[in-house]
Amino acid sequence: MLNSTEVSYFTLSAYSDTGLLKYLYFILIMISYISIVGSNVLMIVVICMNRSLHEPMYMFLCSLFVNDLYGSTGLFPFLLVQILSDSHTVSVPFCFLQIFCLYSYGGREFLTLAVMSYDRYLAICYPLQYNSQMTYNKIAVLTALIWIYPFLTNTFIVSCLTAPLKLCRNTINKVYCDNYYIVKLACSDTTANNVYGLVNMFTVVLGYILLILYTYMRILKVCFSGSKQTRQKAVSTCTPHLACLLNFSFGAFFEIVQSRFDMSSLPNMLRIILSLYWLTCQPLINPLLYGLKMSKILALVYKSHFYTNYSLN
Repeated sequence: MLNSTEVSYFTLSAYSDTGLLKYLYFILIMISYISIVGSNVLMIVVICMNRSLHEPMYMFLCSLFVNDLYGSTGLFPFLLVQILSDSHTVSVPFCFLQIFCLYSYGGREFLTLAVMSYDRYLAICYPLQYNSQMTYNKIAVLTALIWIYPFLTNTFIVSCLTAPLKLCRNTINKVYCDNYYIVKLACSDTTANNVYGLVNMFTVVLGYILLILYTYMRILKVCFSGSKQTRQKAVSTCTPHLACLLNFSFGAFFEIVQSRFDMSSLPNMLRIILSLYWLTCQPLINPLLYGLKMSKILALVYKSHFYTNYSLN
C-alpha cells in the first residue's frame, strides 16, 4: 500500500484525446477566464474607488468578487495547461493545494451569501436600527470570519484527514483535483473522512442555506405588509442575491451527487461540465447580475466609461 506522501503524482483520467478540438476548448476557457478577471476586477475597482459605495452591502459584494477571482485562479490556469498537455498528471503537493483553494472558495462563497442575506435582513426589516447594528467593527469581524473560517476547515480536511491516507491507486477520474476522489483511492479506513464530509455538508452548507431562507422569509413578510417603495427596494437588492444563491446551490448539488454516486452511465463530457459548473458559472454571472441590478454600480460604471472615452477623444 502507498501513503499519499509517497505518491509523487496523480493522473487525471477524465481528459481524453480530442485532437485539434483541444485548441477550441483552450480558446473558450481562456475567453471565460479573461471575462471573469475583467468583470470582477472592474466591480472591485468601482466599489473601492467610489466613496458612495463604501456601505456594508457593497463591501460584502467586493469580498464576493475577490473570492470569485481567487477560486477562478485556482482552476482556470490549471485547466489551460492540462488541455494542451499530453500527460495529464499533477504533483501531490499541487493537488492538495488546488483542493484547498477550490474547497475554501466554495465554503467562502456560501458564507458570503449568508452574511449578505443577514445584511439585507437588517436593512429591510430594521431600517432605523441598521446603522447602529451594522457598524464598521461588525463589518470587519464578518469579513474576517468569511475569509478565515473556510481556511481553517479546509486546512483540517487536507492536512488531518486526507493527506495521511494510504492509497492503492493514483488515478483521479476528473479534470481537476478533488478531495473525495482521493479518499476513494484509499486502502485504509476512510470512516472519519466520510463522517466529516456528511456532517460538514448537513451542518455547515445546509446551515447557510437555512439561515438565508429564514432571512428571506422575514424580508418577504415585511415586503407584503409594507409600502410599494419598500417592496421595490427589497426586489432590487434581493433578486441578484437569490439568483446567485440558487445558481451556486444547484451547481454544488450537482457536484455532490456526482462525487457520491456512480455517474459512469453519463457521457464523459456531461460529467465534466457538471463538475465544472459550480466553479465557472458563479464567477461569470456574479458581476453581471449585481452590475446590472444595482443602480449605483451601473451608474458609476457608465460614468467612468464616459469619462474614459471623453479623455481619449
